[in-house]
Amino acid sequence: MKNYLLAFLFVGLLFAFKSDKPAYALFDAKGRQVHYADLLEKASEAEVILFGEQHDNPIDHWLEQELTKDLHAARKGQLVLGAEMFEADDQIVVDEYLSGSLSEKGLKDECKLWTNFPTDYKPLLDFAKKNGLRFVATNIPRRYANMVYGKGLEKLDSVAPDAKKWIAPLPIAYDKSLKCYADIFNAAKGHGGENLPKSQAIKDATMAWFILQHLEQGKSFLHFNGSYHSDLHQGIVWYLKQAKPDLKILTISSVEQEGLEEVAADNAGLGDFVLVTPTSLSKSYRP
Repeated sequence: MKNYLLAFLFVGLLFAFKSDKPAYALFDAKGRQVHYADLLEKASEAEVILFGEQHDNPIDHWLEQELTKDLHAARKGQLVLGAEMFEADDQIVVDEYLSGSLSEKGLKDECKLWTNFPTDYKPLLDFAKKNGLRFVATNIPRRYANMVYGKGLEKLDSVAPDAKKWIAPLPIAYDKSLKCYADIFNAAKGHGGENLPKSQAIKDATMAWFILQHLEQGKSFLHFNGSYHSDLHQGIVWYLKQAKPDLKILTISSVEQEGLEEVAADNAGLGDFVLVTPTSLSKSYRP
């Protein structure tokens, strides 16, 4: 009877453990597991928050929406939003949608929207619309990033003056020793030469430029971008710091792991906070 009870308790405990399926875990820069409230508190104190996402991760997108709502409440509406997913030359279209003068169909017809816009980014844009928030299209138009990849940064000198307003002021600084660019170069095994990481750099520089142009005294700027653009406090962060070394920046890095009990050594310290989700998670879209 005793053995039976022990076996019953063991199976019960095992079942209870197996049935606990957390969707995410948060860790600080030192690898310590923390709570969402810790993230919200620190984000409320920052001037710029860079939420680095995995583009096809539904938990990342859900937490972006939750943080937006909670940060808006914590900052009493003193919030500006912006995103990599909108190119700078579409700003007028975004503004017309936010003002109500352009329909959702008009937005879809006129703006270069990502495939997963309806599920993942429209809720953020609609939150800005509902609450009268500025939403900044921060990314360089893709045609100019492609131009850099094909012909180098110097090719941008030939762009029409009116078009240069959608790009960070030229020439941009470029540090090829930064890990974020060195890794791109090494992963490509020289394919595209330095132009490949430079095409990444012009995106980072342009996003940083438009963030800086829309910083408002007393407001926080919450920006959504691919995690690689702000991991290790490089990319966008590097360009922000070149212009404003004392800027209070908080970064969130998003990674996927088999387990959530601890953050893997390779992922620890990627951001001020590291959002870990399971690799088995369903994807929000397929590119």
